[in-house]
Amino acid sequence: MSAAAAPDDAVKVRGTVVIDVEASKGCDLCIEACKPDVLEMTTDLTNDRGYRYPELLAECTGCRACADVCPDFCFRVCRFNEAKTWTADGGLR
Repeated sequence: MSAAAAPDDAVKVRGTVVIDVEASKGCDLCIEACKPDVLEMTTDLTNDRGYRYPELLAECTGCRACADVCPDFCFRVCRFNEAKTWTADGGLR
């Protein structure tokens, strides 16, 4: 396998999300809605208003489930023209 080749278990994605942590009220709706299970709520970190907020883990697919259920519009979905691969360090290429 060359350095540019993706491992067999690499996750290819067509999008991801950007989270506005300051808009979050810590309701957990996005955590339950996330089918790829790549969101987790902070436990000891809060935003400026004192609320916990979701953090994004690697392998988000950009499926929109979090954005669809969020009453506070915390999520901006970004779609890629070409599929990208999550790297071992949690980055996209």
